[in-house]
Amino acid sequence: MARVHHRYANVRGRRLFYREAGPADAPALVLLHGFPASSFMFRELIPALADRYHVIAPDHLGFGLSDAPPAEEFDYTFDALADLTAGLLDRLGLTRYALYVQDYGAPIGWRLALADPGAITAIITQNGNGYDAGFVQSFWTTVWDYHREQNPETEKAIRQALTLDAIKWQYLTGVPDETLVSPDTWHHDHALVSRPGNDRVQLALFLDYATNPPLYQRLHAYLREHQPPLLAVWGEGDEIFGPDGARAFAQDLPGARIHLLEGGHFLLESALDEVTELIRDFLGGLDLRT
Repeated sequence: MARVHHRYANVRGRRLFYREAGPADAPALVLLHGFPASSFMFRELIPALADRYHVIAPDHLGFGLSDAPPAEEFDYTFDALADLTAGLLDRLGLTRYALYVQDYGAPIGWRLALADPGAITAIITQNGNGYDAGFVQSFWTTVWDYHREQNPETEKAIRQALTLDAIKWQYLTGVPDETLVSPDTWHHDHALVSRPGNDRVQLALFLDYATNPPLYQRLHAYLREHQPPLLAVWGEGDEIFGPDGARAFAQDLPGARIHLLEGGHFLLESALDEVTELIRDFLGGLDLRT
């Protein structure tokens, strides 16, 4: 198995943690995690791909082992997180790379692609939404209510997403064999979002999520114009971003490869081997150096 390095970089005055593996001269693959996770979610995928690819997996600001300045000191928006990610990739000298996006990683990745379309060699989206069709309303109603009005009731409801039970639900829902998912995952994530002040960070991002669906029209135009190779590999039991979110990519990318697998939102926890095989087959058929 490849060695995985655990590094830090100062970007725009913030200290970002990232995992790195694989030959520096190999085609680059950037892995972008979602809520409430970190690059920890890629701990097994990284060495499985690093024999062929230069793999980079950062922790977004406010997540994992990256800096988490208070919400009163930093304006937590998806624009800001994308800007920091772009700064990190620039610091690492990555001008061309494939993207793997999941959950929050998707709107961050879409912003990177829209800002520099020529940088993106391919896209892998694993339960990373880019279409209205993917939203499961039973989950998102609480978020939309919070967007419409911030008051004690809507805040109390959305704060439930930060509880241990809610994070555990994200990991286990839709997984046919729950014993495959290590409890370390939800305890790890819960410990990090429970740090003093991190609740306000997460509330700020819940609120800013309202900026993401309006971005989809530009995303779809980018997909139609540039036709990036795309693999949508989806846990079909996800009750946050449902399988229609995977199927929707074919509207703008007729050649998109779409695979629905048994599993949930964090598909790597129960279907790592299947996802790894699909990624290696997908990327292996592309010329990522041109």
